[in-house]
Amino acid sequence: MTTNSRPLRVGVVGLGWAGQQHMEAYDALEDVELVAIAGMEDGPRAELAEKFGVPHAYSDWKDLVAAGGLDAVSVAVPTFLHAPITIGALEAGLHVLCEKPIARTAEEAEGMVAAARSAGRVLEIAFNHRRRGDVEALKAAIDEGTIGRPYHARATWLRRSGIPALGSWFTNREMAGGGPLIDLGVHVLDYALHLFGEPRVLAVSAVTHSELGPRGLGGAVSDKQQVGSAYEVEDLASVLLRLEGGGSLVLETSWAAFRSSGDEFGITLYGTDGGADLRVVDYAPVGELTLFTGQAETETDIRVEADPGRGHAAVIDTFVEHVADESSWSTHDGSLALGRARIIDACYESAAAGAEVRLDHDLHITDGEGSR
Repeated sequence: MTTNSRPLRVGVVGLGWAGQQHMEAYDALEDVELVAIAGMEDGPRAELAEKFGVPHAYSDWKDLVAAGGLDAVSVAVPTFLHAPITIGALEAGLHVLCEKPIARTAEEAEGMVAAARSAGRVLEIAFNHRRRGDVEALKAAIDEGTIGRPYHARATWLRRSGIPALGSWFTNREMAGGGPLIDLGVHVLDYALHLFGEPRVLAVSAVTHSELGPRGLGGAVSDKQQVGSAYEVEDLASVLLRLEGGGSLVLETSWAAFRSSGDEFGITLYGTDGGADLRVVDYAPVGELTLFTGQAETETDIRVEADPGRGHAAVIDTFVEHVADESSWSTHDGSLALGRARIIDACYESAAAGAEVRLDHDLHITDGEGSR
């Protein structure tokens, strides 16, 4: 992709796993130049600059933006930094690809979307799980009518002992916005609604539990990203979502719970003419995907062999394509991710109130993040 007959010039803010996924993907693309990175850790910053041949490496993201010469930037930092960095980059005229969740709250997300619209620039959020090969294969089967009209699903991401780091920003409510519901659950919510065909969520009824984390269980204390926080968020959440058209979705996510070992996510879908089940254990490149069709003696279980998919690489390919198509910029403004944030906010509100919360829908949502 070129801009004014030159390569697209990009930067990445954040040196952790997610940031490195963005660096790898940009580095693999022709006509894209990774020219700047930013992050506070001196050692990793120098190592990554050398690995990718990055000419400009900054400790402060503001210096990266102020230096100029960029067309786009990826934001892959702790959640409480998403809004200020994204808005700063958009106001500087850059297109932005931000890691999930879009922000700690819908209010912050609204500011990011407003900044994208004001600047006339692309804002997308890295919902990479919908770009897994097994999820894409399931979406294709649904779109082909294999299971009829989906009307109910149970979507999960469950860990036995997977609190990211006790005492880190992840377990600080002000910095993270919440626990596994906003961290893992936003991925689950995204791929579930994507598979359903993006119905409106009319109401949510949620419960959250914080039983293990406050006792120092379910995760290790790590020097990485320590802020000395007490455990202030949930370690398990369960939500019933009522969907437009009569559909329903149960979402369950945990960082820590007494269950089978490992890390498992997936979805079970019930449709009018069949069903489907996708299970992914311990981040397997391809999960077990089964379709259920037929009745009585004609019952058929179909095991679907899917490709691994390209995850972040596919997300970044699409982001670059959208940046290249100036006529489509206004349709990729982060509004889909804002819609996800409003649902997550409603879930936390419901859990706190012990009652169902209905959502209003005064926002125009576009399926800009990762759609093809």
